[in-house]
Amino acid sequence: MLGVLRNRTYRHLFLAQVIALIGTGLATVALGLLAYDLAGPDAGAVLGTALAIKMIAYVGVAPVAAAFAERLPRRAMLVCLDLVRAAIALMLPFVSEVWQVYILIFVLQSASAAFTPTFQATIPDVLSDEKEYTRALSLSRVAYDLESVASPMLAAALLTVVSFHSLFAGTVIGFLASAALVVSVILPGPKAAEHRGIYERTTRGLRIYLATPRLRGLFALNLAVAAAGSMVIVNTVVLVQAEFGLAQRDTALALAAFGGGSMIAALLLPRLLEKTPDRTAMLVGSATLVAGLFIGVFVPSFALLLPLWLAIGLGYSLAQTPSGRLLRRSSHPEDRPALFAAQFALSHACWLITYPLAGWLGATIGLPATFAALGATAAAAAFIAMRLWAAHDPDEIEHVHESLAEDHSHLVGAEPVVNGHRHSHVYVIDSHHPEWPSKA
Repeated sequence: MLGVLRNRTYRHLFLAQVIALIGTGLATVALGLLAYDLAGPDAGAVLGTALAIKMIAYVGVAPVAAAFAERLPRRAMLVCLDLVRAAIALMLPFVSEVWQVYILIFVLQSASAAFTPTFQATIPDVLSDEKEYTRALSLSRVAYDLESVASPMLAAALLTVVSFHSLFAGTVIGFLASAALVVSVILPGPKAAEHRGIYERTTRGLRIYLATPRLRGLFALNLAVAAAGSMVIVNTVVLVQAEFGLAQRDTALALAAFGGGSMIAALLLPRLLEKTPDRTAMLVGSATLVAGLFIGVFVPSFALLLPLWLAIGLGYSLAQTPSGRLLRRSSHPEDRPALFAAQFALSHACWLITYPLAGWLGATIGLPATFAALGATAAAAAFIAMRLWAAHDPDEIEHVHESLAEDHSHLVGAEPVVNGHRHSHVYVIDSHHPEWPSKA
């Protein structure tokens, strides 16, 4: 899997991602401590509001940013967004009111909502070989999981010698280093596309997404992933410390088990996807999440929670990591920023639903019933995905054009039929193919 790092451009982009992730992880720890410093016992409410603001920014800003990403040089855009994030992180230690935190978090997460889909859409253009791109997706998943373990440990070590305000300096350094690494390589520019208005460009990714059956299935799988992930992220501390009466280090160990399962799946996926269709792998992953949530209803002890969280981590990565392959397969290069932004927004919309659901249900009806409710949600989402995304999902589809002029360049080699022209090619939603063929 590490062989993909021989590509210099990807290696620099991957290092930029890792360093920025570590900086973001430090900011997450520091933000919690800042909230407590400003709000005391009400810190939980402050963090909850900040998390909601983050998700709203992700859902609302990503499609709009993607519309501009079609026209702007990618390297300049990514560097500017890193510099904006660094500037906001530099301001955070100096805030004195909770409302200031909310404003800065919205700007910071808006910059991230523009940065991440543009970054993700660049990788398939850098790595044109599908096997290399699959390895890159797995490597990215490992980076996310390692960050969730490494950043809190690094923060804990730093807090022994500096105040939490200094953690934001690590975030600033991370974003500046990320910008420097992006500057050090030449990135493919956005592919030339026909002129479109701002509304057309803003909604294009969403329209391509919802018109493609495999992506409608992916949307449902996003909900299954969010249901299981929210249960783990929101309620692990409640399970470990309130239900089992254990310490904070045991909470960290349980979360590490979840991250470890996700990393194992990410490491195995490149070889697995050479032999197994994406649909099969992702549905098996979602089935693992459903089974894990229903088993959680009866988990009696911490010793059994660890393997359960490991299994849910496996399913989490298996159901989520191949999504980039589907987006790449379902779009022309010029539409990838918009499509990746649509996936970014829609997937986070699912988290915006399941995060508060996991917390509210856990507090009102108890954890066993919450496991069951989120398990039922994930099961329904997986079933819908299976119905929306047909098992027979070829790249090339025979179809008929009824409205294109006979001398249109797209119809070269097409066979004239009674109601138009028929031909076959790799089918994606675009200006000439606004709908999926009904007989596909």
